[in-house]
Amino acid sequence: MLYKKLAKPVLFRMDPEKAHHLTIDGLSVVGNLPGGKQLLKSMYGVPESPQLTQDLWGLHFGNPVGLAAGLDKNAKAVKGFSQLGFGFMEVGTITPKPQPGNEQPRLFRLPEDRALINRMGFNNVGTAEMAHNLEKTGKRVIPVAVNIGKNKSTPNEQAEEDYRACIGALYTYGDFFVVNISSPNTPDLRNLQHGDDLKRLLSTVRDEMQVQHKKHGGAAKPVLVKIAPDLTDDELVLTVQIIKESGVSGIIATNTTLSREGLRHANREQAGGLSGLPLTKRSTDVIRRVYQLTDGKLPIIGAGGIFTAQDAYDKIRAGASLIEVYTALIYEGPGLLGRINKGLQELLKKDGFTHISQAIGVDSH
Repeated sequence: MLYKKLAKPVLFRMDPEKAHHLTIDGLSVVGNLPGGKQLLKSMYGVPESPQLTQDLWGLHFGNPVGLAAGLDKNAKAVKGFSQLGFGFMEVGTITPKPQPGNEQPRLFRLPEDRALINRMGFNNVGTAEMAHNLEKTGKRVIPVAVNIGKNKSTPNEQAEEDYRACIGALYTYGDFFVVNISSPNTPDLRNLQHGDDLKRLLSTVRDEMQVQHKKHGGAAKPVLVKIAPDLTDDELVLTVQIIKESGVSGIIATNTTLSREGLRHANREQAGGLSGLPLTKRSTDVIRRVYQLTDGKLPIIGAGGIFTAQDAYDKIRAGASLIEVYTALIYEGPGLLGRINKGLQELLKKDGFTHISQAIGVDSH
């Protein structure tokens, strides 16, 4: 309740992007203070429950609820976020060279719709500074994924070289990697979800991951692909087919949407990607379809409009092994993570399941 009573009213009176930076900077400071991590853990930490732990891709996930990319773009607050009760987190989207992103304002709240619209445009500090930030985080307590993209100035014909550069610079710092080809805020980026462009890109990514694995040793690191919710069924079939053939490790469904259906708030007119409650059903439908198209053989991370344990459970039953939150965290605060985990345990028990893995995809057969 601390967040909703004290922090949220202050943050929601501020410009959304200023509030965003204040939150990240605050978490970064607290995470680095002596005793700071213990304080965050005592306030928000989520105890590990045997029903919800999973091992995927050789990584251990203490619970299925992760932080989606876009909140900690530059990996400044990994220590802080790691103590809030997440089972894993994504940092980024990062591009090889630093870039300022689109003109401000570029982040908008739609409180009546419990949604956000952003057109940030991959504003980030570049791979060199992110490497420095990740190096400073020290020993990991949860898996950290690096979400990678291309610079705005790089033409699509050369896009794969940007993804290669991100992997080369950050391979040793990420536990797994996410190829972002589905943000609506970099011109033509979504075109990389299709056909030969996607084949070429994923082939390059896999090649670079193997090069780095040979160079550094240890276990091979997984790569996932993040897809948009706006693909037609025909496009989704082709995209998933290429992803399957590429040999990557999994799919994140979904990114933000360009749809504005059913929105009430005046900010619905703003350009950019919409996240939050209006995306809940569509992202679950995409997860179900991806699960069917992959015969449940390619793990899915479900994202899009998860505000309650039931929302999370619907995505798991549709086929997601893990889920991610972002917008709900802004509206609900970190107490959300404990509520989702507790609720998931109750929902599993109610359905007679003793472990989360038994519920994955049961609605998609």
